[in-house]
Amino acid sequence: MNLPERDGDGYLTDMSVWTEEIGLAMAQADDYALDDAKWAQIMKARDYYEEFGSVPPIRKFAKYLNEEQNTVFKLWMTGPMKPITKYGGMPKPTGCV
Repeated sequence: MNLPERDGDGYLTDMSVWTEEIGLAMAQADDYALDDAKWAQIMKARDYYEEFGSVPPIRKFAKYLNEEQNTVFKLWMTGPMKPITKYGGMPKPTGCV
């Protein structure tokens, strides 16, 4: 699959072109493994983004998922919002470099 243009951090330069297939292909191109649990959180973050018009900070996102914040961190093994937003076709979260 030809991926749409991405910026230096791997985020789509045009978020409107995002599809689930593109999100999965981006993760594959980055050699980043996405399982069903991670994908479910990506889709929940998209729901949040569509509902509130912004990317949630991790604390709010964990509450939105009804999960403990450290449970979300354990699943992703890193700061979770960067891969969630990147592969979910959302803007880079504020506070993430």
